[in-house]
Amino acid sequence: MGLACKHVLHFLLAVPGFGISQSNVIIFLTNIILLLVANIVLGSGSLIGRFLPLSSITQSGQSNNLIPTLSPLQEERLRNLQQRLGVPFDGSRLEHQDALRQLWKLAYPNRELPSLKSELWKDMGWQGTDPSTDFRGGGFISLENLIFFAKKYPESFKRLLHKQDGTRAEWEYPFAVAGINLSFMLAQMLDLQSGKPSSLASIRFLELLQEDEMAFDNLYCVAFQMMDAQWLAKRASYMEFNDVLKSTRTQLERELSLEDVSSIRDLPAYNLLRL
Repeated sequence: MGLACKHVLHFLLAVPGFGISQSNVIIFLTNIILLLVANIVLGSGSLIGRFLPLSSITQSGQSNNLIPTLSPLQEERLRNLQQRLGVPFDGSRLEHQDALRQLWKLAYPNRELPSLKSELWKDMGWQGTDPSTDFRGGGFISLENLIFFAKKYPESFKRLLHKQDGTRAEWEYPFAVAGINLSFMLAQMLDLQSGKPSSLASIRFLELLQEDEMAFDNLYCVAFQMMDAQWLAKRASYMEFNDVLKSTRTQLERELSLEDVSSIRDLPAYNLLRL
């Protein structure tokens, strides 16, 4: 092993919480050397993208070498998820109106249900009196994600809604709008709108989807809880929300890359959730 490889090995092993054993690092470096030799011989072009950190690979593009062969079940579940992602929120549809009302009842079971345009919606973290104007790129799935969160992990949902954990900022992130942004971020990170996802994070997600049809919704709940933890750790305020969202994405990609993750429950951040 050359001097440069030794430096990389010492660096990776020294990073706190990186969670990589020496044997895995050696295998990783060996694969890099083999790929370098192969590409020099074959003249197949730039190698830069292959050796970037995980977060850079997933944000910068795709590699045909990463595209997996999907099982029929994975293809079906991915297709269903992509169909959900393609549904925009439509305030004129009764189904979407009813979903908004359902979210309110889950969030505030003891409060009177407001009209679809009301100042009361701001209490939940919508920016205006009409929640339908806040969805934009989030689509209907972002509302479904919030409802799923409230049903599956009601304790965590309520604690985040009411900002009950930690020392809060004077200018907090708006809960509902933050949830919409998280749905959009996850869809981008997992490359779900492409024909066949090929980023490293998306490939690991497809493995989770094989075991859990609601993997996206469950991952959303983990991401929301993770985002709030990042917010508190950074002592962030409203204007820093995008930075917190980026660091949440980076941490989520890192956790998805762990070798021993075979379900959403295996993600370290899953332990932050409360039922």
